[in-house]
Amino acid sequence: MPKNESYDAVVVGAGPNGLAAAIVLARAGRSVLLLEAQARVGGGTRTDELTLPGFRHDVCSAIHPMAVASPFFRALPLADFGLAWVDPPAPLAHPLDDGDAALLETSLEATIGALGADGDAYRRLMGPFVRAHERLIPGLLAPLRWPEHPFLMLRFGLWGLRSAVGLAEALFREPRARALFAGCAAHSVLPFDRATSAAIGLVLLLSGHAHGWPFPRGGSEAIARALAAYFESLGGEIETDRAIRSLSDLPRAAAVLFDVTPRQLLAICNDRLPSGYRDRLAAYRYGPGVFKVDWALDGPIPWKNAECARAATVHLGGTLEEIAEAEAAVWRGEHAPRPYVLVAQQSLFDPTRAPAGRHTGWAYCHVPPRSTLDMTDVIERQVERFAPGFRDRILARSRMSPAAFESYNENYVGGDITGGVTDLGQLFTRPVARVVPYATPAKGIYICSSSTPPGGGVHGMCGYWAARAALRSVFGQRMPALSASPVRELAERAAPR
Repeated sequence: MPKNESYDAVVVGAGPNGLAAAIVLARAGRSVLLLEAQARVGGGTRTDELTLPGFRHDVCSAIHPMAVASPFFRALPLADFGLAWVDPPAPLAHPLDDGDAALLETSLEATIGALGADGDAYRRLMGPFVRAHERLIPGLLAPLRWPEHPFLMLRFGLWGLRSAVGLAEALFREPRARALFAGCAAHSVLPFDRATSAAIGLVLLLSGHAHGWPFPRGGSEAIARALAAYFESLGGEIETDRAIRSLSDLPRAAAVLFDVTPRQLLAICNDRLPSGYRDRLAAYRYGPGVFKVDWALDGPIPWKNAECARAATVHLGGTLEEIAEAEAAVWRGEHAPRPYVLVAQQSLFDPTRAPAGRHTGWAYCHVPPRSTLDMTDVIERQVERFAPGFRDRILARSRMSPAAFESYNENYVGGDITGGVTDLGQLFTRPVARVVPYATPAKGIYICSSSTPPGGGVHGMCGYWAARAALRSVFGQRMPALSASPVRELAERAAPR
């Protein structure tokens, strides 16, 4: 039970954004209670033995390029609370059918050198962004506003607001570079002919060059544990196993911040919200779902191209054209026979994930919302396509359908793990178009989930910006802007490779 009958602020939902919001409020000297419906904090950052004893699998998020790129997380002393990052030699691999593979290297020059005839085009595209990443990334992880570096943001926008297929076909001529970009752009979960589908591809490439694509030693739950421990060190309180179904379930507070999507906000706060705002929340659009498989393996994934073992993340799907068709099929309500598959193989670089000599595998593909089709065989055939003999190494498997994801976390509506569609109509106006998108018309009620800017990903910036808005409006406090050169890194990169 809470220690007090009232607080300055209550945060509902202890995912990365709820934790971030709670930390911002506590650092500002406010009394804060953080409530979580599940037995453990974390939301999308939890780790469990899903298959066999000793095999630790990330339940949702697995690789975290945006966590180490997050200006807010990088300013926190999370290394002091047990968080250590593992940096694979290469951020990303993308195998092709002919045995070739495109690799995203941390080094811009190394990536350019491996792209052959498309190297110069890649340099022209990414070079200016990589050189200016400390100025660019904070702007990309902020709500719509006048940017601090307008010309840099304009240059990014000219490419990022394009369609993924438009950008790739305009710049690249060979399959390797096109496939590398396509695999990153598919994280947008948008059709490749839709405006803005290029943006997330650019952001992920930029993050790879600026900070790598690391993951936490011991599992993604290490991020949540460190954030929670730091919050409690600031005097904050956490109560788990506390589901909130209405505002009457909450203690008194001047501000309440909800790490939930519009659907849950409507259910909890319905009577306090004006009808017009309720109608706009009800019109919020959720995207496709995901189907995930985790494997306990008796050895590493036997990639046809050995270079794929240098990366913890592997994108499967073949060419730009094949991935574009697979993603388009999902938006038509179909299940792609050869889907785009994201694979993570953390145990190659983190021995805490599996017993000695054994390994874990993590993979998911996009499916239509609320799909009930078991995609296990389809996913495993895609892995086998690029890693012959893979199925012979499976000791056990665990499956999660869209329904299982929504049961695990109510924010994953229909299996959508990104908090809603991020196309041009909803990228800058999530959850609805307002000057301060985190503030509802009801006094003291805010939304701080990935259904607000800047959107999905483990970066905490939605919670950071929402808490700043609450501090300014409710408490009259103005927080200093995050420095482009953070006080501290998110965590020292001390974990062994």
